[in-house]
Amino acid sequence: MPELRKDPIIGRWIIIAVERAKRPKDFAEKTKSTPSSNSCPFCPGNEDKTPPEILALPENGRKPNTPGWTLRVVPNKFPALQIEGDLDREGIGMYDQMNGVGAHEVIIDSPDHNRTMAELSEAEVAQTIWAYKSRIIDLKRDPRFKYILIFKNEGEVAGASLRHPHSQLIATPIVPKRVKEKLRGSRTYFEYKERCVYCDIVRQEIRDEARIIDQDEHFLAFCPYASRFPFEVCIIPKQHKPHFDKINSEDMSSLPRILRGVLIRMRDVLDGPPYNYMLHTTPLSLPHDLEDYHWHIEIIPRLVNVAGFEWGSGFYINPTPPEEAAKYLREVSSQ
Repeated sequence: MPELRKDPIIGRWIIIAVERAKRPKDFAEKTKSTPSSNSCPFCPGNEDKTPPEILALPENGRKPNTPGWTLRVVPNKFPALQIEGDLDREGIGMYDQMNGVGAHEVIIDSPDHNRTMAELSEAEVAQTIWAYKSRIIDLKRDPRFKYILIFKNEGEVAGASLRHPHSQLIATPIVPKRVKEKLRGSRTYFEYKERCVYCDIVRQEIRDEARIIDQDEHFLAFCPYASRFPFEVCIIPKQHKPHFDKINSEDMSSLPRILRGVLIRMRDVLDGPPYNYMLHTTPLSLPHDLEDYHWHIEIIPRLVNVAGFEWGSGFYINPTPPEEAAKYLREVSSQ
């Protein structure tokens, strides 16, 4: 019989359609590689095809906007939001609007056009994570910005317009609705139980074991109890940590291994699926010792389509129980 499961943070109900249960081979859809070409603006030698770089590694012994880099951060050439200007909030009758002010950057993870993040070394993934931290620290100085979302679209189905491995960052002048829902839910939980819901989830998952994919002293990777999508994964610090930009050296040595390992497992179990991952952190204006929120990474393989029922009801139908998904992912090597 199908199960209804409730997300403990925002109260969303999920349908686990066990009678439609699907195995990994039912989702197999390999992401097609696009060979490197002179037209890719992210490839070495094409630095003049992007806006001038904001950050590049290594930092020494190289002129800006020339080859020789291992990671590069540039403004998006076609930004969703524009960094210049004032917000100029105004009302038009009952409607509200403001200028599309924000920041939209591209983190080019590697000079190699044909490698996915799962194929990067642990050290290369670590420099990408360091770049995330560095850019958040820099952008949070701008008082116009309220939130910074970092995300990766891997594969055309997931929204990637270029094959070259890259992540994106968008800083917004408002806190997004989805983030507000999580903040509101976690605050309500804290006021009722006087505990962080994310810390409770970590304890519950470690106790249950069935949904764990990988863990070490610092991080836990698991399929959420109320997973919206098959093979959805959450990576979360085991200790209470609200702001990603406060990540310390111990976490920096651990997170690349956990993240890379999950992506390798997904690649091998699901035959290289398109996916999105999102880094959810605390809004910039909230205190660093916030008691009820916890930064985390969501990884969503694009294996099923969201259709009319989901759009109309807010329910999601997941044909693969998270316990089974975790078992498949856990049983393959992360190397």
